[in-house]
Amino acid sequence: MSEYAILVYPSANRVYTDSAPALLRAELAVFGLSGLETEVSEIGETELGGVGYVTFTTPAPLSERDLALLSNLSALYALFEVGDDVLKPVTIRPLANFDSDLLTIQKYPGKTNELFTKLLVNVTLLSTANPAAMLEKPPHLLDPLCGRGTTLNQAMMYGFDATGLDVDGKDFDSYELFIKTWLKQKRIKHSAESGPVRRNKVRLGRRLDIGFGITKEQYKAGEVRKLSYLNCDTLTTDELLRPNSVDLIVTDAPYGVQHGSHRTQDASLARSPRDLLAAAVPVWTRVLRPGGALGISWNTNVAPRAELAAILDKAGLEVREDGPFAEFSHRVDQAIVRDLIVAAKPA
Repeated sequence: MSEYAILVYPSANRVYTDSAPALLRAELAVFGLSGLETEVSEIGETELGGVGYVTFTTPAPLSERDLALLSNLSALYALFEVGDDVLKPVTIRPLANFDSDLLTIQKYPGKTNELFTKLLVNVTLLSTANPAAMLEKPPHLLDPLCGRGTTLNQAMMYGFDATGLDVDGKDFDSYELFIKTWLKQKRIKHSAESGPVRRNKVRLGRRLDIGFGITKEQYKAGEVRKLSYLNCDTLTTDELLRPNSVDLIVTDAPYGVQHGSHRTQDASLARSPRDLLAAAVPVWTRVLRPGGALGISWNTNVAPRAELAAILDKAGLEVREDGPFAEFSHRVDQAIVRDLIVAAKPA
């Protein structure tokens, strides 16, 4: 039997820091259910030397593959093996292809905490037919309500291909300025093109297409990752992307402020996340590969979990409700209690 202790990453957000250990326990349990070769048990919390840790045991030492996966736990700051009242550091190698400021430098009201974004990406990826995809062929991630691109940046950090959609022109402009400036300042080999999006001679919006290399050598060799941001209505997703073309869909739904789709005569859709998701989930599902998964975070004060589960089920998706998948609810502020829900598309 092997015992491990995780030092939790300190978040700049105090409220999220308070929630982080419980969220990490649930995320670790999902890794154990879906991705690891070694069984994980006795997940808990303890205090050592006045510092809090998340602890767990395995019947045998973690394999190299398992360690490679667990290195990407969203709030993992350091990992130790526990023995004889001593903490022995375990080397972790998270998928971090770029400097961390790719995730942290943007500051604006309403930004999703980058640690939670990473958690949502992880839990969704672990619900696909290939939960170890991050260690193998890079998957294609879609965020159909991408805002200023926190999820797109996490996909870049992991080395994934990524596509985002958002109808807000100001968010598109802000992200275009940020990512072009960041790539130039970091001297990352890349290409960037922007222009209108048209279908059947109708202008649907704008697009930003970026090709980047994780290293200069990879870029020169043609190993180019792709990132696209479409400043378009999310209800046009299935018009802009091929059917069955993305591996996972990850999005942080609007929390009840004016947002959503202009492609309706029903003005309530511009304000109601519930109505937006009811209209959009079937559209998004059409571009998701069989075996892929969709993960949504939302404000439970706006819509109960059962309603979102019903929307996903109606779209032909299989909702994960077992064990740790129901343990991610946490308070963001007085008006927002955030949760996540994940569903897989049958293979």
